[in-house]
Amino acid sequence: MGTIVCQDCQKVIEHFENEKVSTLYGTCPSCPSQDEE
Repeated sequence: MGTIVCQDCQKVIEHFENEKVSTLYGTCPSCPSQDEE
């Protein structure tokens, strides 16, 4: 099972079924997108 984690607040967004155990980083809807640094 894999996990999607918000790269801003570190909250777990979603779990997904996968052959390998992995962690992906995304941005949850409650965090503003950080396209501009």
